[in-house]
Amino acid sequence: MPHTPALEIAVQDPAGVRVAGAVGAVRVELAQGLALGGLTPSPATLELCLAVAADAGVEVHVLVRPRAGGFHYDAEELALTELDVRRAVAAGAHGVVIGALDGTGVLDLQAMARLRDAAGGASVTLHRAIDVSADPLVTLAAARSLGLRRVLTSGGASTAVEGIDTLRALVAAAEGEIEIMAGSGVDAASAPALVDTGVDALHFSAKRTVRGDGGVRMGSAADGIGGYEVTDLATAQSVKDALSR
Repeated sequence: MPHTPALEIAVQDPAGVRVAGAVGAVRVELAQGLALGGLTPSPATLELCLAVAADAGVEVHVLVRPRAGGFHYDAEELALTELDVRRAVAAGAHGVVIGALDGTGVLDLQAMARLRDAAGGASVTLHRAIDVSADPLVTLAAARSLGLRRVLTSGGASTAVEGIDTLRALVAAAEGEIEIMAGSGVDAASAPALVDTGVDALHFSAKRTVRGDGGVRMGSAADGIGGYEVTDLATAQSVKDALSR
């Protein structure tokens, strides 16, 4: 039988959870600020998304990331991350998505163990910190030694299809002991090739942008006028359909 990976959709709100359920995704990664690579969502967002997820039949895994930029955190940022992990799991999240590197770009084993332990028995995913680490294969081995459930990775490239050779190597190195989930730029065109690498899951956001009105800037970002992103049902469905052709 052909390999069929699990689908995970990165969402920012309850509407995104409903889209995930409609296309048969097994889980969502809940975040805010996806344009920044994702940041920790608010407690209220998590509460409402968990309620919707119960009806939609999907798991909610919370991205816990205190800021944009790199993944080398100071003591206060780690303390904040640990508390967010504990609160997300206590609120009912099925898992958390975390990552911390040391100053040399190596997975920070002490910080990761602390965050893993804060999650209790909930599922723990290493996020794309692996893709900016010094050596993704070494980072995978470290994640495996920590007993993490899965790794979200683009194979060390800006998009998963660009990192496809490294993804194959990661799948082989995982030896079925830790899940490899391909993410970043996954769409209907790239999904079949990514599945052929043997990854356990595909992660994608299926975003479309809603443009804001008016000419007054609201922030320092390049698009500070007020546009925002939503999860698009047709885009999500197109990825699923591409896997059944």
